[in-house]
Amino acid sequence: MSSGIWREKMGVDLTLLVCFNDDPRDITRATLEEECTMRELLDRAIDSIFSNPEPFVKDGIYALIILVIAALAWAVFNRIVARFEKRYRDHPVLGKKGKIFQVIRKGGHYCILILLGASALRLIHAPWAEKVFFAGLVLLITSLAQSIVSRVIPFLEEKLASKTDTQVDDVILDLSKKFSGVIIYTTGGILALDVLGLNIMPFIAGAGVAGIAIGFAAKDTLSNLIAGVLLIIDRPFEVGDRIEVWSAPANSATWGDVLDIGLRATKIRTTDNIVIVIPNNEIMRRDIINYTTITEEIRVRVPIGVAYDADIEKAKEIITAVSLELDWVLKDPAPKVVVKSFGDSAVNLEARVWIRDPRKRMDTISSISDRVKERFTRDGIEIPYPKRDVYIKGGASG
Repeated sequence: MSSGIWREKMGVDLTLLVCFNDDPRDITRATLEEECTMRELLDRAIDSIFSNPEPFVKDGIYALIILVIAALAWAVFNRIVARFEKRYRDHPVLGKKGKIFQVIRKGGHYCILILLGASALRLIHAPWAEKVFFAGLVLLITSLAQSIVSRVIPFLEEKLASKTDTQVDDVILDLSKKFSGVIIYTTGGILALDVLGLNIMPFIAGAGVAGIAIGFAAKDTLSNLIAGVLLIIDRPFEVGDRIEVWSAPANSATWGDVLDIGLRATKIRTTDNIVIVIPNNEIMRRDIINYTTITEEIRVRVPIGVAYDADIEKAKEIITAVSLELDWVLKDPAPKVVVKSFGDSAVNLEARVWIRDPRKRMDTISSISDRVKERFTRDGIEIPYPKRDVYIKGGASG
């Protein structure tokens, strides 16, 4: 006798008996899986309790049961998460700073809502509603993914990027923070449209054409962005370095300190306290002179001219002594004075001194020049200036 005949004769009690009967002689496993669904069990239970109610009443009872189960699951889940959040409140990763429990709570709520929606769809049997539901499900997952990314990136910035010397990870995390939302939501929107059954190929093709047009229109901006990324990866200079500025205004300082390395431009403050914003693409096309990239100690050359009849050795001693009077001049290696060349009216000397602060370069040149002038005047060493002798040849007349 088949299970269908048993159900007609014996009613719900025998159906329940069949559902829990594992004897293969009475019913096959395929028939058991086909007949003994949860919906069937609920149908039999409702029919036996309410004496065969109308279909809409039965659907209302199903909806009420689903809502009650969802509410219980929501409350139990919140209670469990709250208990764990209280226990791990001071944990460096799971605590309030990490905001991990916010993401867990949000994900759990989404799961309950998804199960609630899937159960409700079984009641209405509408294909269009299923498409709308699953499209909304894609958007919910997209929102959850963005929430996770927005929590993970600040954590990585605090725990990882802040402890490294390189700025590559800072740039990558900064770019991820700015563009992750656009990428995730755009991808989620395309997938949701696909679930709804819409043809997304025209959107993709249009986005490709728009991307090409935007690329041509903003090629300079994109070039600066790429150059900015390369600057941060190659690191020819960093924030705080003193570099040469070739685009400084006329009659102003030609070097300064790097204030900021952005994705589009670099800001440099000169020694005249003028901030110059240079596009990164312009920087990548020029030679970069960095005074502080290796060490803070640099050598400064000071040109000094003396007369041909002056005592060269005494002049060298005076220049060396004057250089050592400056606090920022290093004694090791010691200052050195060399004969650079022979000019039209002077012997050109050059003082080569090491200083411990590259920002004292101009102060070093000025201080040594001033003091050498005073000492040369006091010790009788002439600093020559251009001279010309004019000879007049007289005529044969008286």
